[in-house]
Amino acid sequence: MKQNEIETLLPGIFQRTIRPGTPLAAIIEVMECLQAPSEEILAHLEAFFNPYRTPDRFVPYLARWVDLARFQAEGAESTSLTAPPSFPSGLGRLRELIVAAAYLSKWRGTLRGMALFLETATGARGFEIYERVPGKDGRTRPFHILVRAPAETEPYRDLVEQIIQMEKPAYVTHELEFV
Repeated sequence: MKQNEIETLLPGIFQRTIRPGTPLAAIIEVMECLQAPSEEILAHLEAFFNPYRTPDRFVPYLARWVDLARFQAEGAESTSLTAPPSFPSGLGRLRELIVAAAYLSKWRGTLRGMALFLETATGARGFEIYERVPGKDGRTRPFHILVRAPAETEPYRDLVEQIIQMEKPAYVTHELEFV
């Protein structure tokens, strides 16, 4: 808001007394400066809701809105304005997950949904999920899945385990192999 716009909001008696170099003129000038950062943000507000364009420090908030904060690294929920948030496979992957969150929630609890979630979170293709896993006796283990992950995702083992645990049905057990 510019000085002349602020002046129009003042009562008439104040408007008549505004002269350059007076304390009232200085206060109005300070008011203009104080509002400038907020006006800049409001001028580009749509960028804050686009995961690809939002500042790094705002990404954790978007992740919380789509229920992804549970996958962020320890301490990532900090509200520090200077430190970027952390996500095990990188901030770019977290942005991709935020974009895909609605689609992924549609497939939650399914093998397809789990594979898509794992691929989006790690950036690697080739996750294989098997439902008919033989036990030691050779018979199929009921309610058990085997997840074969690409070898390049092994540094993200904790994240992969967490995703499997959160995305599979509660009654299903699992094992994870890196191939």
